[in-house]
Amino acid sequence: MTDPRTPHPDTAENPATPASSTPSATPSPHVAPAAPAGRAPAAPSGGPGRPDHPGGDPAARALAALRAARHRTGLLTDSVTDDDLVAQHSRLMSPLVWDLAHIGNQEELWLVREAGRRDGVRPDLDHLYDAFRHPRADRPALPLLGPAQARAYVAEVREETLDVLSGIDTDPAHPERLLKGGFVFGMLAQHEAQHGETMLATHQLRSGPAVLDAPAPPPAPADAAGLPREVLVPGGPFTMGTSTEPWALDNELPAHEVRVAPFWLDTVPVTNGRYADFIDAGGYRDPRWWTPEGWRHVQDAALTAPLFWSRDGDRWIRRRFGHVEAVPADEPVVHVCWYEADAYARWAGRRLPTEAEWEKAARFDPASGRSRRYPWGDADPGPEHANLGQRHLRPAAAGSYPEGAAPSGARQLIGDVWEWTSSDFAPYPGFAAFPYKEYSEVFFGPEYKVLRGGAFGVDPVACRGTFRNWDYPIRRQIFAGFRTARDLTDTEARTAPGTAAIANGASRAGGSGATGGGIV
Repeated sequence: MTDPRTPHPDTAENPATPASSTPSATPSPHVAPAAPAGRAPAAPSGGPGRPDHPGGDPAARALAALRAARHRTGLLTDSVTDDDLVAQHSRLMSPLVWDLAHIGNQEELWLVREAGRRDGVRPDLDHLYDAFRHPRADRPALPLLGPAQARAYVAEVREETLDVLSGIDTDPAHPERLLKGGFVFGMLAQHEAQHGETMLATHQLRSGPAVLDAPAPPPAPADAAGLPREVLVPGGPFTMGTSTEPWALDNELPAHEVRVAPFWLDTVPVTNGRYADFIDAGGYRDPRWWTPEGWRHVQDAALTAPLFWSRDGDRWIRRRFGHVEAVPADEPVVHVCWYEADAYARWAGRRLPTEAEWEKAARFDPASGRSRRYPWGDADPGPEHANLGQRHLRPAAAGSYPEGAAPSGARQLIGDVWEWTSSDFAPYPGFAAFPYKEYSEVFFGPEYKVLRGGAFGVDPVACRGTFRNWDYPIRRQIFAGFRTARDLTDTEARTAPGTAAIANGASRAGGSGATGGGIV
């Protein structure tokens, strides 16, 4: 979930970061439309006052969210040398110092100038940190602020922002949509949090000794080994998207009714162990499992395994934030592109779920007939629900977080890894761009595939059951994995109206895929 820029597959960024660009025109001030170094960031704790909570004082929520995002930004930029900050560790990513100053520039544009009606701190920097104007590959050649200058700049902007926030009206009934419920502050808190994920991806691409550290996720619960291979998600209508989430972004809006047929969904994301079976079965050498475009990409890019994997004798090893370690068989696979996910699903006799199917599995509560904010309910994410916020720098074992399970029985739909879906990125019925077209509208179309659910590097403020991410189907540096689905057989379809017996019994028999039974 990084910022959208320059839609070219060799240099473009993962495009799901709100407010990550300068608008096509300077926004009118009257818009009324519609850790110590070397430690990985830790998630803020708290209850109903947490920044992602839909209720409470909007200004307090905004302040908490902005502070949490800035804490993580500091940890990710202070943990490396100045030489590392200005280096480009991959042409797919910006120098970390660009991200740092870009965060400040967007905050200045939207919170100081737009919300605060002020002159701003450094309007002269706008052209340097306009991500639509400058693709990532070109940014190192720009006359960027140096590390000390960038830190001073973002600090000065933050002082202005806090002064603005202390005196501005963020009432949920505010007539100006940008200020209603503190939306613009939430939008920028999400923007910085998402750049935290972008910078974490840069850390993963960076060579050299490890500079980030974090505790391992808790072990899988005792019942994980006995979970069914798949769960049944009932058919029928449900409410997709939202019209009530105060900080929801334009592509999540509006709420609308969608009908899906009943389908089976993997209980947990596909694991490294299962994916290794696909590799061992010759999956990367057999064109039967790939789309024509995917097969060309496999050959052109010489893909043989997920990004950062390599062979060490008879085992797979991986590089993870500077550490080299054996690939854990029970963790969800990560750093696979859409083509790889789709090929695995075909090999397993299954398919990727559609975006609507994913959201129904994650949000629909058959008991009440309503869609929840999260799989577990409407409460904010806590450490018992999901692996979010860079608390852990890896996915948790498959079957973890039973308290975060959906009514369907699926686990880990939020957190751990982004999940590829089969759907192209498209607007919902009634979509209206806000506050500018370049956040979502310019990316709609078949070039981008939708990912859902968030990953371990995602902050809770930028992750919810309706949140939509999207990227090119070749992207692998993002923290993306997947789970598979299948249609009901004719026999199952005849019994689908009475789903309880199927969901509680037959699901344990596994699906029609080549890798049925058990999780690992």
